[in-house]
Amino acid sequence: MNSITYRLALAHSKLDAEINREQKRRIPDSWRLLRLKKLRLVIKDRLHRLIHSPRQAKA
Repeated sequence: MNSITYRLALAHSKLDAEINREQKRRIPDSWRLLRLKKLRLVIKDRLHRLIHSPRQAKA
């Protein structure tokens, strides 16, 4: 795992924790949850592309 994928995985984990915290609030902020979930999805997509993209051969 290189530094970019590590940082993205860390950000994804932090967003998971923040989403869980928001959902456990007495009255969760639905707009905040929506933004957090969209950001988490963007990070997940970037991670997936980085991990599953074909490696470029170095010349």
